[in-house]
Amino acid sequence: MKLPNVFLAVLAGLLSLTGCTKHEITSAPVGDPTEPTQAQPRLSTLKVWLGPEELTAEIALTPEQERTGMMFRTHMAENDAMLFALPYPQRASFWMKNCPLPLSVAYIDPEGVIREIHPLNSFDTNPVVAASENIRYALETSQGWFDRHHIQPGVALRTERGTLEETFQQQR
Repeated sequence: MKLPNVFLAVLAGLLSLTGCTKHEITSAPVGDPTEPTQAQPRLSTLKVWLGPEELTAEIALTPEQERTGMMFRTHMAENDAMLFALPYPQRASFWMKNCPLPLSVAYIDPEGVIREIHPLNSFDTNPVVAASENIRYALETSQGWFDRHHIQPGVALRTERGTLEETFQQQR
C-alpha cells in the first residue's frame, strides 16, 4: 500500500512546481511614458459654422495634439470646440481618458456633413465608435451643445476658409 502514497506524494510535488508558478515582479508596472500628463496649451483656432451657429474651434493637427485632445482641461466656453482632421476616412473612435469635462462629439464625413453625434462622459475610457466607416473629421464641444443649438446629423460644417476639404487640403 506504500506505492499509492508515494505516487500521491510525487504528484503533489509536481503540481506544486507547475500549478502555482510564482511570477516575480521586480518593479511596479509603468504606463506609457509618452502619455500626456497635463493639458496642452490652447491650439490654433478657426471659426466654424454649423448652419447659423458659430464656434471657435481649436485645430488638432499633429499626432500629439490629437492624442492629447481635451485631456486634463477643466473649462470649455459654450462656443468653443476642438476639430480633428483624421488622416483618411475611417470608423472613428474617441474616448475620455484623463478628461474631466463631459463633451459631445460629432462624427463628420469627407464632405463636411455631420453623420453622428454622441455624448462623451468624463473619464470614460470606453471608446465611442462611429457607426459609419466614412468619418474624416470629428468636432468636440461641451456636452449637449448640439442639442442646445438645434444641430442634428445632416448639417454641413464650414470654416472661415471654406469647406473642410478646402481648409485642410493645404495641411496634407
